Amino acid sequence: MLEKTTRVNYLFDFYQSLLTPKQRNYMELYFLEDYSLGEISETFDVSRQAVYDNIRRTETMLEEYEKKLLLYEKFSKRQQVLKEMEAEVNKSDLPSRFQDWLAQLQDLE
Repeated sequence: MLEKTTRVNYLFDFYQSLLTPKQRNYMELYFLEDYSLGEISETFDVSRQAVYDNIRRTETMLEEYEKKLLLYEKFSKRQQVLKEMEAEVNKSDLPSRFQDWLAQLQDLE
């Protein structure tokens, strides 16, 4: 469950600008603020089922965006490559410019 929540949070970070304000609100409250479906439904004066359906549809949309744009997949791969580069730089006696380049790349993330 935690892995799914983490994934949805990343997808939301990457694609939230493509969502409607209502979708953004529901997703922020549910996944980032840890509101329950009941709390969200009370806040917006709608049924719990309406909130649930909206969140599930939005999750599906986020997965579709990811399938087409691959922003999260590329981000994950970059993070892995950076981690491997950092390990190599730390164990090797490379010139300091390599450490500088690595630091610049990490700052971009």
